[in-house]
Amino acid sequence: MKIGVPKEIKNHEYRVGLTPSSVREFVAHGHEVLVETNAGAGIGAGDAVYRKAGATIAANADEVFAAADMIVKVKEPQAVEIARLRPGQVLFTYLHLAPDPEQCKGLMASGAVCIAYETVTQPGGGLPLLAPMSEVAGRMAVQAGAHSLEKAHGGMGVLLGGVAGVAPAKIVILGAGVVGSNAAQIAVGTGAQVVVIDRSIDALRRIDRLLGARAMTVFSNFDNIEQHVRSADMVIGGVLIPGAAAPKLVSRQLVSEMKPGAVVVDVAIDQGGCFETAHATTHADPTYVVDHVVHYCVANMPGAVPRTSTFALNNATLPFTLQLAENGWKAALAANAHLKAGLNVCAGKVTYREVAEALGHPFHEPDAVLA
Repeated sequence: MKIGVPKEIKNHEYRVGLTPSSVREFVAHGHEVLVETNAGAGIGAGDAVYRKAGATIAANADEVFAAADMIVKVKEPQAVEIARLRPGQVLFTYLHLAPDPEQCKGLMASGAVCIAYETVTQPGGGLPLLAPMSEVAGRMAVQAGAHSLEKAHGGMGVLLGGVAGVAPAKIVILGAGVVGSNAAQIAVGTGAQVVVIDRSIDALRRIDRLLGARAMTVFSNFDNIEQHVRSADMVIGGVLIPGAAAPKLVSRQLVSEMKPGAVVVDVAIDQGGCFETAHATTHADPTYVVDHVVHYCVANMPGAVPRTSTFALNNATLPFTLQLAENGWKAALAANAHLKAGLNVCAGKVTYREVAEALGHPFHEPDAVLA
């Protein structure tokens, strides 16, 4: 198979779909890899490193899309990239379609086979290709929030850990999954007062076992969310419903009742966000203010630490990408139900139920498309 790796073009996105080590694996299995020039510059991997791994360097994205049987990316395709896709071509990347009707419409019109990292599953549950970036984003959320809390960046001017004789900041984390647990680990390390809210008692028990008395665990209901969000200096939203739009846990009214200069970090913004006042921002302009509350809602947070993120992502994606290359997409999906769960759009049809419901498209069973 011919695998194409274009340079990412989303604002301040420095990750790359395949590392040189991953390229070497594909070449060793007899596949061809075409990498756009400077695609790996953001992770410190120049064209020479990719050539040494066995890749062919393409002068531009047009060459990559035109030649490749499968495109491997990181972020959802931008409009100019969607226009380059063709019927039957495989696109393997993060898509986050539920809050993005225009992207979904474009992918349907392309006729391409669009497999989303974020809905691929694993035995026993969980989302193995979303987890690495959720780990990164969860850990980054605390440092991004701390930066935004500084007075010069619009915040109230609070140090997370306080100092002797001065109380620390209160950080409220909505969700005790991968994002929430990683955010909590970093948050307790700063010395802040940490509250983790979730509706799963098992998830709260995991946090309790992991962090003990350093973090307070609270069951999620309207009263508890309102009580703790109102008194928080920072609120981190990390709630996920796989493939679907994130639930709006914090209303506009509740945001207006928060402390002036408080900060919200909406890690769920890729799926629409869990704050009613949230809309996606970029690394170039990461924050805005609503009702005196600073909102950090960057949709590709891990892109700010591309070396860590790219290698973590490739560790998870490589086995699945190799399956697609070795067997072809139809055979690979038919043989692996967990990979099949990643199929979101195929030949103009929406094949992931939550995306279809969120955007009002007819849902088509993946098995029917494969048949």
